[in-house]
Amino acid sequence: MAELKISVPLKIRFSEVDSMRIVWHGHYATFFEDAREAFGRQYGLGYLDVYGQGYYTPLVELSAKYKKPIMYDMEPVVTITYRPTDAAKIVFDYEITDPRDGEVLATGHSVQVFMDMDYRLVWANPEFYENWKRKWNV
Repeated sequence: MAELKISVPLKIRFSEVDSMRIVWHGHYATFFEDAREAFGRQYGLGYLDVYGQGYYTPLVELSAKYKKPIMYDMEPVVTITYRPTDAAKIVFDYEITDPRDGEVLATGHSVQVFMDMDYRLVWANPEFYENWKRKWNV
């Protein structure tokens, strides 16, 4: 089975830190979102790709574990890894590292489900998603 992942460089901006020059915890969700968008572009599973097939994929779970502070002007890297599952959901794991020494700064996890255009939960994998999983051998 293939492992699908992509790494995205971040540049910590002044607007993302608090008075201690540490990234405010709420921005981690944005960093993970940036990684999901890059993953979607790389592997053809972007929000507009899913929407074009007649589905939404809302987040139903999002978590972060903070290991070490991310400071103003750092340039960490967030790596997103697709976690295969048979369930009708898209699961990702995240790791933010400092490229200077490889130290893990934070980890995270997200789960998205499928909803149809009438906002009803979809319990079985949509055909396009099954085809996508076969294409990438996941």
